[in-house]
Amino acid sequence: MKENDMKKVMVFFAFVLVLSLSQLPAQGTENPAFKVIVNHFAARNFSNEQVSKAELDLVIQAGVRAPSAANRQPWHFTVVQDEALAKQIIPQVNPGNVLIVVSAAGDGKTNGAAILDCALATQSLYLAAQALGLGSRIYTGPIDNVNRSFKTILGLPNDHSAVAIVRIGRLPAGVDAVSSASARNEAGRMVSYK
Repeated sequence: MKENDMKKVMVFFAFVLVLSLSQLPAQGTENPAFKVIVNHFAARNFSNEQVSKAELDLVIQAGVRAPSAANRQPWHFTVVQDEALAKQIIPQVNPGNVLIVVSAAGDGKTNGAAILDCALATQSLYLAAQALGLGSRIYTGPIDNVNRSFKTILGLPNDHSAVAIVRIGRLPAGVDAVSSASARNEAGRMVSYK
């Protein structure tokens, strides 16, 4: 299939997906959005199969559309598709995986409102990938190294620092929340009602 034909097919499927989702009930546990939110998991295992441009564009749109205080939208997204560069940032990255570096103005540590806004955008990227059937994982461990050694290489805006990284990629067959995710704490241990 020619690249142009493939693009048309992907646009058609994206349209069908949006149309289908708009016909589903808005509330309740059967809502696909609710299912993604409560069944998500930070994948540890990824395949080498490429993430498509159409999928990547949809994930980025979810980040762009994230909520932010006073609608400031302080984030910038740097998409790393170059495998060698991605491996320098996160050595476990597989071929076909994509890293999205989320950055905000400031040093990445003291601008609390912007960091919270970027956290919302990060979660939107993370959940959108999973809603598309991709694996995703959020990283903050490499952030100091990114800000120290990779800001210029990544082309982050001059006044920005990285806040988080979202890795997205395809999952190997048979991977699920039981086989690929860390255990979660019980809600009763972390929630208080007054």
